Amino acid sequence: MIGMVLAAGAGRRLRPYTDTLPKALVPVDGETTILDIALRNLAAVGLTEVVVVVGYAAEAVRVRQAELEQRHGVTLTLVFNDKAEEWNNAYSLWLAREYFDRGVLLLNGDTVHPVDVERILLAEQGPGVLLAVDTVKKLAEEEMKTVFDDAGRLTRITKLMDPAQAYGEYIGATLIAPHVAADLADALEKTWRRDPNLYYEDGYQEFAEAGGEVRAAAIGDLPWVEVDNHDDLVRAREIACRY
Repeated sequence: MIGMVLAAGAGRRLRPYTDTLPKALVPVDGETTILDIALRNLAAVGLTEVVVVVGYAAEAVRVRQAELEQRHGVTLTLVFNDKAEEWNNAYSLWLAREYFDRGVLLLNGDTVHPVDVERILLAEQGPGVLLAVDTVKKLAEEEMKTVFDDAGRLTRITKLMDPAQAYGEYIGATLIAPHVAADLADALEKTWRRDPNLYYEDGYQEFAEAGGEVRAAAIGDLPWVEVDNHDDLVRAREIACRY
């Protein structure tokens, strides 16, 4: 199994930090960036081969690659998304499809969370696609909400639903089993070809509707945040300094 981080996003709401840096390289604890935390977490659970999908300000990651590898004891492979500033992340994840058959622990490059999340996913591995889900947080419009049937299989994942109907929020961490590699890649391709502005979570929906198994791993009350704006960044810094 390998680690994977989606770090192609521009993060325009985090300017001026992201004038020259991708969102994943925004510092959250001294010089420690969101990407540092992701790599540190992956290394802590034994995943030292990591694919990083880059796009916006990709050169900033490239120039730090050797330093990141040395600091965290990992080997990085960079996959370049030339559409990162035009298209959404369904395409980003699809670009890394050749690695799915290794088994992947995928992290969004804009999420700060403790390594307990990775440990929960690895402890519960088995389903084709396993999502880390926050069932505690009060949900609103912006959250990536999820619904599962009585058998525990995903029926819906979207921001566009009544929060009261949701089981919880997908936090941007997924375990992808090797045996679903081809089917998931096909679902992602159908998704971005249908509309390049769709999220990779829409690809999960496509995969589930085609019969693919997508289940949830609840993370309890672990602290985490998706860093989209400066308020989120304040929260990320409160969380990151704890570990």
